[in-house]
Amino acid sequence: MSKDLTKRAYDYSKWYNELVVKADLAENSGVRGCMVIKPYGYAIWEKMQAELDRMFKETGHSNAYFPLFVPKSMFEAEEKNAEGFAKECAIVTHYRLKNDPDKPGKLMVDPNAKLEEELIVRPTSEAIIWSTYKNWVQSYRDLPLLINQWANVVRWEMRTRLFLRTAEFLWQEGHTAHATKTEAIEESEKMMHVYADFAENFMAIPVIKGLKTETERFAGAEETYCIEALMQDGKALQAGTSHFLGQNFAKAFDVKFANQEGKQEHVWGTSWGVSTRLMGALVMTHSDDNGLVLPPNLAPIQVVIVPIFKTDEEFDAISIVANDLITQFKKLNISVKFDNRTTQKPGFKFAEWELKGVPLRIAIGPKDLENGTFEIARRDTLSKEVKVKEGIVIYISELLEQIQNDLFNRALEFRNTHVTEVNTFQEFKDVLENKTGFISAHWDGTSETEEKIKDLTKATIRCIPLNRVAEEGKCIFSEAKSTGRVLFAKAY
Repeated sequence: MSKDLTKRAYDYSKWYNELVVKADLAENSGVRGCMVIKPYGYAIWEKMQAELDRMFKETGHSNAYFPLFVPKSMFEAEEKNAEGFAKECAIVTHYRLKNDPDKPGKLMVDPNAKLEEELIVRPTSEAIIWSTYKNWVQSYRDLPLLINQWANVVRWEMRTRLFLRTAEFLWQEGHTAHATKTEAIEESEKMMHVYADFAENFMAIPVIKGLKTETERFAGAEETYCIEALMQDGKALQAGTSHFLGQNFAKAFDVKFANQEGKQEHVWGTSWGVSTRLMGALVMTHSDDNGLVLPPNLAPIQVVIVPIFKTDEEFDAISIVANDLITQFKKLNISVKFDNRTTQKPGFKFAEWELKGVPLRIAIGPKDLENGTFEIARRDTLSKEVKVKEGIVIYISELLEQIQNDLFNRALEFRNTHVTEVNTFQEFKDVLENKTGFISAHWDGTSETEEKIKDLTKATIRCIPLNRVAEEGKCIFSEAKSTGRVLFAKAY
């Protein structure tokens, strides 16, 4: 099997696009800007979804589903949110088509079927959800309200890239209501930590927790918490956000509750979400010029067994051993595939599963049966070793854990060596162009300086790290007083 992938060092963007398609993750669809997520790619998303769903439910959240369409007047109720998403909205104006009298076999919009009120195809669900919460919340006994939704949203993007930016994408969005400001802030922070836990322990992606600047904050939020990851090309990727909404949406939709003294108060809100752009983060953090590299916790197939044989008798003997291995693996919840296709040669299979990022490959041939051994190949290091049959299942289980940890540590080392402190704008530009990565620099706290730096360099403030230390300094651009460093980077 020929992979023919463009080398990352030559054209990282082209490498990414080719890999997503050739590894059977996704492809462009017949609808401009929208993608088809193929079974192998969707299997990875399902594993992400299952783990996150478990984490959400462990923290007290329940799933619900809300409409895809939002009446325009409802969408406009919270002004900052409406303004923030206005340019990305798709709008439904009519509800029926009819035959075109001038073009037989063609359809046209029925001018008599215009909607009384236009409907927005949800770019996010705050409006429809908070209008619903008004009916769900009357008393402090109804709080906190902890709801999550798995859904699709539409944001009309002009420039699209599979998983990273598409007109329609899949995501989850949590929306919660609380009796106090303190509770709502605690919820926002808690969900940021949940996302970080998932990214690091499940996706093997190290992240930096922080706050967005006012300019980069979610439209309608008072504070946005985020986790930022660094890709192999030195660009940052926002891997998840959690927003403290204050009482903005509660006031816009008049969501009130009677407190213990019987007094009416507006609730305090949060929203938080991650999307299929995590698939892009996964590809770009770990993969190489040979194809996907998947952390075992996310791999749809953790172990593939490839038989090497010439005769039917050899194949039958190998199959007995392979099926015994499969039974043992399944008892340990290790997902395994026996590639017993007779239409492809072992070399083709090796290349295919390497391209698809299966963490471990076991090859079994006649000599292995004679010697009581297996050849084991690691996808992450491309190394091979021969191991005896005894204890092989436990060894494989431990090796999968080691691969998971090794991938995280490798990504962490890359990230740590690509965080650079600078003190002048010239240093800033030099690092941005020659080294890339996160740049730790002083900023005067103004949106004007933030915007000028963005205009001149295309770098944005990715976050104000939660763990930053107070440090007197001068802004790298304005030279005005600064009380601490922030992280800049070019980003997806």
